[in-house]
Amino acid sequence: MKQVFRQKPFLVLGLPMAVTALTIGLLFGALFLSAAKSDQAAIQRQRGLLNLVVGNLEEEVAHNQESATVWDDAVVEVRQRNSEWMASNLGEWMHSYFRHDAALILDASDGFVYEFIAEPSTSASGAEIAKLARPLVERLQQRLAAGETATGTTILSIGESDLLDLNGRAAIVSVKPIVSDTGEIEQAPGTENLHIAVRYLDGVLLSELGRNYQFQDLAFTRSSTLAADVSRVPLRAKSGELIGYFQWQPFTPGASVIKSVYPVILLVGGSALLLMSFLGHAIWRRSQSLDESQQDLRQLAMHDPLTGLANRTTFHAALSERLEKATVKNNVAVMFVDLDHFKEVNDTFGHPVGDILIKEVANRLLELGSSALVSRIGGDEFTLIQEAGDPADVERLAEEIIALLRLPFQIDGRLITIGASIGLSFSAPGLEASEITRRADIALYHAKAAGRNTFAVFGNHMEEVLRRRRALESDLAAALETGTQLAVHFQPVYSAQNGRVSSMEALCRWTHPTFGEISPDVFVPIAEECGLIQKLGLYVLEEACSLLSEVPDGDLGMSVNASAVELMSSGYALRVLTMLAKYGLQPTRLEIEITESVATDTNGKAAAAIRDLRMAGVRFAVDDFGKGNSSFGQLLKLDVDRIKIDKMFVDQIHQGGGMPLIEAIVQMARHKGLKTTAEGIETADQRLALTSLGCDHLQGFELSKPLSRVSTIQLMSEQDSRMEHTVL
Repeated sequence: MKQVFRQKPFLVLGLPMAVTALTIGLLFGALFLSAAKSDQAAIQRQRGLLNLVVGNLEEEVAHNQESATVWDDAVVEVRQRNSEWMASNLGEWMHSYFRHDAALILDASDGFVYEFIAEPSTSASGAEIAKLARPLVERLQQRLAAGETATGTTILSIGESDLLDLNGRAAIVSVKPIVSDTGEIEQAPGTENLHIAVRYLDGVLLSELGRNYQFQDLAFTRSSTLAADVSRVPLRAKSGELIGYFQWQPFTPGASVIKSVYPVILLVGGSALLLMSFLGHAIWRRSQSLDESQQDLRQLAMHDPLTGLANRTTFHAALSERLEKATVKNNVAVMFVDLDHFKEVNDTFGHPVGDILIKEVANRLLELGSSALVSRIGGDEFTLIQEAGDPADVERLAEEIIALLRLPFQIDGRLITIGASIGLSFSAPGLEASEITRRADIALYHAKAAGRNTFAVFGNHMEEVLRRRRALESDLAAALETGTQLAVHFQPVYSAQNGRVSSMEALCRWTHPTFGEISPDVFVPIAEECGLIQKLGLYVLEEACSLLSEVPDGDLGMSVNASAVELMSSGYALRVLTMLAKYGLQPTRLEIEITESVATDTNGKAAAAIRDLRMAGVRFAVDDFGKGNSSFGQLLKLDVDRIKIDKMFVDQIHQGGGMPLIEAIVQMARHKGLKTTAEGIETADQRLALTSLGCDHLQGFELSKPLSRVSTIQLMSEQDSRMEHTVL
């Protein structure tokens, strides 16, 4: 026997053939087993992925609804049955923007308020949808009548949703109440109008799902096919009712591998060992490709696609997890970072530049917050979760972030400067993720109110300040809408040469029924931030123009103040000229007072408005010259007719070198051909000194306090009468 093993035929042919046959047999056995397991795992992953996608679609439809159903305007417009508004915001818009296939609005008695069907020929009618959605509507009405409200920070209102069979088509049906976003509009529980959204799970949606998630021949069918080479997932309502099936050609990497390498194995049997390694590598590569696809999907679900940072979902999950592990000595800090003036970057340079800027901001935050979880939760909103053994370390990090984000960004050859406001909150025993998040948001609000480019740490006092601020925002809007509480007073400006009233300055006053007199320094910034500044400015302008049209002196001028935000808004010049034409006034009688901050307008909107109005004859003045960051250099950038010397200099005219400074301002103004007005005069000595220095006009309590409309007309009538007697 030993001789046989040693013979040349056996060594040259027999043993190699036996070894090769055994190797090929083992290889094929292992290959088929591995392929079967790989195929089965791939099929299970696809089924799980499709179930997850359908579940996410159901949440997405409900979330999309909240963009318009949790809104004061929606409550008001639906109550008024404004069909055009409902179509633009609750029907056609949701189809064009979110691809909803149908939308219904029902009142509390299930009566139809509004109906939108994207494709009536292939869709269920509104009546059919309402009938099939009736159980959802009833459950939601019961929950609303019981006073149930949404909890957490991501869900704004309660709702009901399910998979339903709408005339043979599977569809996601979501029902949401139309409720107030501010809480200012009262609705008795159970009386809310309801919004029904429908998204069919077939047609274009199936094509998108197949393309985005690599499902081959994805289709919806009413009955399950018996074909062995087809994968399927049942679609069931929450009640367990079978709606139908999603079916597709499964991804089978193992079968593909066997099919591609089988001829090669037969041809190169002598290289079985080497081929086994190759096949293992090929199988691994196929499985790796599937794993990478799943990782990409998880990345999209848990991370921001633009920056790669964690998204809102990951942020909340990580915060909850860290709060569970937090201790008294080692607590958790949440930092809300909001970019200042980011909207201006988008408006000026376009959204592509804005996207690059967001990426650069993310890089800087990662650079500083290397030990923190950095997330992007909105357009220009970022969060950091930081271990906070020492709160002072977190505050120093906030200061460093603010300093770093104030440094210019170089994008496409441009230097872009923004800033950031930060709100900080720290964990405490029993504090949930939603509460610490809310506190950080409140602190951010206070940081913005403090002038931006700063940070604020949450304190209990902030709750009351925020409530008052929001109350003032709402009350200011109501005051402008009803024409109550607000009044315009007029302070005379006197000629320094002859003592006559040469013009009036219109000053807005707000008498709040609860808080009393509200300073313009308080309510003007509020108007700017909540989008009411144009309406407020137009109110003051109309009051001023209507007064001018009634006074007997046709040469009397009128000045109104315009904030930088108002002046840079589109159409400002047209609104001013339209108001002057309404009251038949010459543009030369109007003077608009601006601050030197207008000179920092980088996109030229303010300069364009000033140029258009000056060409029409409207005059401009720089108010509060010398205050804050005022400078002669800034003044050279503004095309104006007059400067108003700030009260700060007038108060120091007899001390601290105030007189030489005023004299320098007057001389500079004369050199530029500008008129000067000294404001805030409170004594006769100040009036005489300013007259001697050459100021053209004077204004202040020494001469006259702001007057009501009636008193102003009386003053001008008396001055006109004195002039007539002087002439006679």
